[in-house]
Amino acid sequence: MEVQQHELYEYARDRIKQKKRLFYHFVIICIGSIFIFVANKWLGLYADKIWWTWAIAIWVFIFLLHAIKVFIIDSFMNKNWERDQIDKLILKQSKKIENLKNDLENSKPSTE
Repeated sequence: MEVQQHELYEYARDRIKQKKRLFYHFVIICIGSIFIFVANKWLGLYADKIWWTWAIAIWVFIFLLHAIKVFIIDSFMNKNWERDQIDKLILKQSKKIENLKNDLENSKPSTE
């Protein structure tokens, strides 16, 4: 397997793992929300308060952050984005070094 194909395979495998973890997170939220609701209503844990809605709302908010990370942030900031940023920084540094060399050569006193 070529290096580029191997990198593509690794990237695809990592993306599948991310999506799989997100799906597990969704299933756990559903089961956990049912458990929290049952604990509040039928088991009478702090039955006079509506704490379970806040707990589920916070959990769903965390799930939404997880989904945004998987589907939006990681899809834009992948390996290609990293390579482009590295190439830009290397080019910028090499230009600065070249400018410094030129400035140093121009500032040498002439030996005439």
